[in-house]
Amino acid sequence: MPGNHLFQPLFAGPLDIVGDVHGELDALRELLTVLGYRTDGRHPAGRRLAFIGDLGDRGPESPAVFALVADLVERGLAQCLLGNHELNILRNAPKEGNGWFFPDDHDAALGRFSDAARASDTDRAAIRAFLPTLPVVLERADLRLVHAAWDDAALALLRECQAATLAICAAYDRRSHEVARESGLGQRAKEEWREYQQQLTDPQAAPPLLENLGRLDSLEQMANPLRIATSGPELLAAAPFFAAGKWRMVDRGRWWAHYRHEVPVIIGHYWRWPTPELRKAFTRGEHDLFDGVAIDRWLGPRQNVYCVDFGVGARYKERAQGSSRFRTRLAAVRWPEREVVTDDGVRRPLQPPA
Repeated sequence: MPGNHLFQPLFAGPLDIVGDVHGELDALRELLTVLGYRTDGRHPAGRRLAFIGDLGDRGPESPAVFALVADLVERGLAQCLLGNHELNILRNAPKEGNGWFFPDDHDAALGRFSDAARASDTDRAAIRAFLPTLPVVLERADLRLVHAAWDDAALALLRECQAATLAICAAYDRRSHEVARESGLGQRAKEEWREYQQQLTDPQAAPPLLENLGRLDSLEQMANPLRIATSGPELLAAAPFFAAGKWRMVDRGRWWAHYRHEVPVIIGHYWRWPTPELRKAFTRGEHDLFDGVAIDRWLGPRQNVYCVDFGVGARYKERAQGSSRFRTRLAAVRWPEREVVTDDGVRRPLQPPA
């Protein structure tokens, strides 16, 4: 889509800002019911929805979630951000959990996510038409929404872009590949990969910190403003950890520790566990960015950044364990009420700054 579609005005009026859905259609329907929406997506009080991104992957009903949200957007009842999982599909990048989208399901070939509904040709065409329209930022005077990170430098670069999303991403990726090639980092990382490739997807292995691979991953992330906005800053890790099917050499950082603007920001992306027990049960290996911060607390020096991803992306793990009494949650922030509501009907007022 030509023109700077990456920054769009956020709806006026009262909003319900829904966190990462990850293909959990039942949780989404339950949450919308709790929030008071009718089955046609309308709210009797005229409220509207804003989805923070990551609609699909891992859960059992990704095609249906995309269809539901795209219909709400088409009818002017919702807005939706581009998340990193949408960006992966847009780039035709196979990742753990998104095999449902591709005709050659790489997850099924590995015996993963066997309960995931597969996309039909019609589904794929509709999703491919929907994704290029999605903004990276939704904003108004009193609120900002971005999937993962409000990074001033990255967003300033994106505000200057007029090309389609995929073209922007590809252009920045080409630049980082050139830097890696010219510096020799790419070759050094390739040599590390050849030596350790069998270990990198084995959760029982214990590879050392592969600094060249890590620095290459960090370069590809930090040199691309689309990646920063949709999956946040990533720097060389202190030690490798296993997450999302492979050993990781880069780790996420608390970018909100440096956010000093007055306007509040709501994000998703970073799994925020409703209870410490859930973190212990379902952590993917990385350190907990919210350690010591209560679920109803804002983040950052001005206490005005809030993450609304309550870990429903791990519900597939609960399902695999035979559980039907789920503890992972899909959440929404009600604005301007500053209340967070979860799919089980629990309501929490967001606490004011300490």
